[in-house]
Amino acid sequence: MKYCKPKTKSILSLDVGTKRIGLAYCDRLFITVNILPAIKRDKDNNELKTIKNHIKKLNLTGFIVGLPLDDEGEMTSQAFDCKTYGEFLFSKLKLPFTFVNEHSSTWESKNRFGIKKDKSGLIDSLSAKIILEQWIKEGPELKELVGNRQI
Repeated sequence: MKYCKPKTKSILSLDVGTKRIGLAYCDRLFITVNILPAIKRDKDNNELKTIKNHIKKLNLTGFIVGLPLDDEGEMTSQAFDCKTYGEFLFSKLKLPFTFVNEHSSTWESKNRFGIKKDKSGLIDSLSAKIILEQWIKEGPELKELVGNRQI
């Protein structure tokens, strides 16, 4: 599969879990990738206000959501949840977005940053950072329509 290098945009990356959402972002030129504090995922989606505040404050122009696919690249139950959440965010934020295969990003975060146990959400935001770095390197370009097949 051939990827196009992403166009310059300031992007929010989300590592969506059942309890928390890890967050990271990059500048328009993809020079720096920074983490934000993870946010608690609420059944009523009250975290949306925090996400909107970050987007406004940091002038972010798009977002990516990690999909935890299995070893064969197939959807897992968590990947379906992440896909649904990404589409929900698109409906509320109206920003370009895409999904990124985040297979083993949590494992990579633990090894790369030497974190053993974490209940603060740091590992989630570091995973969002890894997902964003992967997207910057590989693409795919953000899509503006939910109906397009993205994975």
